[in-house]
Amino acid sequence: MDILTRITVFLLGLAVVLGTLSSALSTFVVSRSVRSQLNRILFVILRRILESVMRFARNFEQKDAIFAYYAPIGLMLLVPTWYVLMTAGYAAMYWSLGVADLFTAIRLSGSSLLTLGFAAPDGFLVTLLVFSEATLGLILVALLIAYLPTMYSAFSRREEFVNLLEVRAGVPPSSVEMLLRFNRIHGLQRLAEYWSSWEVWFADLEESHTTLPALVFFRSPRGCQSWITAAGTVLDCAALTLSAVDVEYTPSAALCIRAGYLSLRRIAAYFDIPYPPDPHSPGTPISISRSEFESLLDQLKKVGLPLKADREQAWQDFAGWRVNYDRTLLALCNLVMAPPAFWSSDRAPKMKLPPLFLPGKK
Repeated sequence: MDILTRITVFLLGLAVVLGTLSSALSTFVVSRSVRSQLNRILFVILRRILESVMRFARNFEQKDAIFAYYAPIGLMLLVPTWYVLMTAGYAAMYWSLGVADLFTAIRLSGSSLLTLGFAAPDGFLVTLLVFSEATLGLILVALLIAYLPTMYSAFSRREEFVNLLEVRAGVPPSSVEMLLRFNRIHGLQRLAEYWSSWEVWFADLEESHTTLPALVFFRSPRGCQSWITAAGTVLDCAALTLSAVDVEYTPSAALCIRAGYLSLRRIAAYFDIPYPPDPHSPGTPISISRSEFESLLDQLKKVGLPLKADREQAWQDFAGWRVNYDRTLLALCNLVMAPPAFWSSDRAPKMKLPPLFLPGKK
């Protein structure tokens, strides 16, 4: 084999190894939302397989039980996928450096990566590559071991708030039920304290679900709960409090909504979900109809909640708040196959699965 072919094979093998390392670094190490083409391909293929299986499910509970394995299986497949690619990349480099034949090169690569040591290298450069491959194999395992506790810590923080919301908003969560229970138990003036805690939750949600994107698909321990329907409930309750409920204005409610829609937009942007850059431009609709809004106000009035007299202005104000997060809320409900919930997943449009490859920059 001529020298040019061997150089080409070596460079191709090196490119595979570097691409695999880039995927591992973007998943485990880089402290910002860096997307990996390899991870995307793996998760999209797995999603399509599960979607095919879920067609045979008779109800949502069965679909939920199947989909609960999506993120864990995807994460567990990452390391063997990286190992296969690393083995192939190093095998190409070994072969190009004169290791006897392709089978021997693959055998040496597998022995080195898994640190089994049953194949001995010949030559100084090949030995250096063997040591580097063995080191990378150990690093990948160590990164996964360190990564899982970090992920489950973020998952635990998220689910603590989701579980606590059941006490105040019912199951499935509802902004109406939340207002009624606060009025009956705490008093509406106590809502101001609640918005501040959820503002912090939204900030943590954005950071964790863009740097650890598999968390988006980790489902709550109970099938009737979801982080995205909990987010929608809190945002709607804050929007209703600001627009229609006759209580003293609390800046914390507005700050909570802002933290919420920024968080949902940035998570949506990571998954290439489009949303209006300027939702307040004329003609941008929301998924809630005026009749639904009026019906909700009638329900609140019937139980004695203090409401603002001008319903037209209340509707305009509510629509002005809801438009900030309406599109992203529904799209994320669809992405994670959220359980049915009031004014969120109950109206989420069916969304096409994302393409295999990352879209190019325009």
